Amino acid sequence: MAIDDALEQCERTNERWNMAELLRVKGELLLLEGTPEAKVAAEHHYQLGLEWARRQGALFWELRCATGLARLLRDQSRSANATAVLQPIYDRFTEGFDTADLKAAKALLDTLR
Repeated sequence: MAIDDALEQCERTNERWNMAELLRVKGELLLLEGTPEAKVAAEHHYQLGLEWARRQGALFWELRCATGLARLLRDQSRSANATAVLQPIYDRFTEGFDTADLKAAKALLDTLR
């Protein structure tokens, strides 16, 4: 799978500036499998992506990982957990509310209420 190659290249070259986004994409792809095991693996990849984004101070990628994770949690009837993941990150933004990612996060938060 191309995403696995990209993750491997990040590790091999020690160029990890896009690691959070690659982990998020891997989570999204895992969800397409639709199995319970894939959902567990997707959640793990979203969490890893969040950790990378936080370490790098990459708020935008943190939002993208949190939005994916929050959707997964919502779909598992874990809405309180989804809100707890996404709301604090969304609240740190002070601009850019017209972007597609912030609009998607806001719409998701509205459905979780």
